[in-house]
Amino acid sequence: MTKTLVTDAREAVDRCAGVNIRLAARRITRFLDMKLQDAGLTHAQFGLLTHIAAARDDTIGALAERMDLDQSTLSRTLRGLERAGLIEIAAVEKDQRKRAVWLTESGARRLEAAMPAWRSAHAVLSDAIDPAEVRELAVAAEALGGDVGR
Repeated sequence: MTKTLVTDAREAVDRCAGVNIRLAARRITRFLDMKLQDAGLTHAQFGLLTHIAAARDDTIGALAERMDLDQSTLSRTLRGLERAGLIEIAAVEKDQRKRAVWLTESGARRLEAAMPAWRSAHAVLSDAIDPAEVRELAVAAEALGGDVGR
């Protein structure tokens, strides 16, 4: 077969981890958004709330690190949850430059109400994609972190 831009592009579509991970992520996100809709959360909101609820360190810096986001992007995203009354953000007493984030009572109730929908959706998703393999992929990709210029 003659090598052309079209054959190179087709190879990239078929084999590129980045292209295929993004495609899978969009499809999975769309599926989970649909399943969480009745609980009043998007999958992105659900993910943020679960990270906040599970946190051992409640600072925005620690949350950004766990989620592999920069703090300014995360702060902008958190503002919507704060406006909705699902989280509270406040300066840390010891260091006024640091801010902490936690679920409000309303946020905890909304997250708790979303859990059955997530479990049901996750069961369907787990039949198609092994969650342990997805987690292994996320952990393996962590090794690339130093190569992206952060």
